[in-house]
Amino acid sequence: MPASFFYARMRFVVVAVLLLVSLQAGDDAAEAADEANEKPPKVVSVMATGYTAGVESTGKRPGHPQYGITKSGVKVRRSKVSTIAADPKVFPLGTVLFIPGYGYGCVADTGSRIKGKKIDLYFPSTRQVFQEWGKKTVRVQVVRWGKGKVTEAMLDSMNEVVAAQQDFSTKIFDS
Repeated sequence: MPASFFYARMRFVVVAVLLLVSLQAGDDAAEAADEANEKPPKVVSVMATGYTAGVESTGKRPGHPQYGITKSGVKVRRSKVSTIAADPKVFPLGTVLFIPGYGYGCVADTGSRIKGKKIDLYFPSTRQVFQEWGKKTVRVQVVRWGKGKVTEAMLDSMNEVVAAQQDFSTKIFDS
């Protein structure tokens, strides 16, 4: 895929995500979207590792009331826009990143060992963490700066936008 097409797709997704979040959350999100648009896109080099909802990552087992629940209160998910953990001083809750080799991630969680320029990417199993990711230094693109809040509705909207955008490019450009 040519780089210019990639960046055009990314711009489309950014605009669509900001629009949906604005419509979903009302005036506060519209103000946040305006402020996010004022900041230039940023590329940051980070150390990325993987985590699961399980005891090996969180100390919680299935059946625990907080099993699979992030710091923001949303359930962990691996989807078009997945939940990720970051240091909120670097990437506030709600920040959306594009992570090469992983996809889009929304900062919905924190971690005791996630400090500075480190991020933790959610995977459903430890097997996937090790087979698909491990530990890598990557350059991530900040798609949207967060305002300290993430909801299930916001994640659902972002996932719909990315899915629709991918469907659009597949149907139009790959036929």
